[in-house]
Amino acid sequence: MTVTAVGTEVYARVQHFYAHQMQALDGGRFADYAATFTADGTFQHSPSAAPAVGHAGIVSELVEFNKRFDGDPVQRRHWFNHIALEPQDDGSLRSTVYALVVTTRPGGKPEIAPSCVVHDVLEITESGVRTRSRLVTHDQLV
Repeated sequence: MTVTAVGTEVYARVQHFYAHQMQALDGGRFADYAATFTADGTFQHSPSAAPAVGHAGIVSELVEFNKRFDGDPVQRRHWFNHIALEPQDDGSLRSTVYALVVTTRPGGKPEIAPSCVVHDVLEITESGVRTRSRLVTHDQLV
């Protein structure tokens, strides 16, 4: 298998980006999370849902999705690992990431569910990294 490597600086920028992106999501800062996407970015995290498009669409999707946790003192943490980056001809990066979602409730033990693969297309510019598209596939549905 031949894979075109990206430089360590680009790889580190993507890791840094993902860390801040996931902390915004886990902190319920959905507008901040949506701002990490391009203006016309797409986000599809649930297998049965159509992709959310644009910042407002992403925020709306996350608000609706997280209503299931109203009144539930749950803390969710998204863990990204095994980040595989592939440069594309248009200058973007295809990113494939293993993701675990850890759910914890007060006094309870952490539960890992779901286990996912995140398929992103990232745009890297001098001003930062942005997600052009995200498709999350769930391992339990394969």
